[in-house]
Amino acid sequence: MMKELFVLQADICKTMANPIRMEIIYALKEGEKGVGELVEITGLTKSNVSQHLSVLKSATMVLARRDGKNIFYSIANKKILEACRLMREVLIEHLNDNQKLIDKLQNTK
Repeated sequence: MMKELFVLQADICKTMANPIRMEIIYALKEGEKGVGELVEITGLTKSNVSQHLSVLKSATMVLARRDGKNIFYSIANKKILEACRLMREVLIEHLNDNQKLIDKLQNTK
């Protein structure tokens, strides 16, 4: 049972392990956005943004709402944003530790 859970957890991590998808998630933290807005924010093509949104939607990380011909996307669960925030905190701590090590190495010359 735990192995199945680890596989599912790894699948979520794989979905998030793409810088473009992280940028889309970050853009959606302010609220619902259409594909056109996300194209403008990311500087990517509409088809590329749509492809990444499809992956995020398949992983139930974003929700899609149709309004006429337009589709608007939003974060499916606010805990996704919390997970991203925690990952950034870990990254910042890691970078700070690396900087401390660099400083020590430079001081030993």
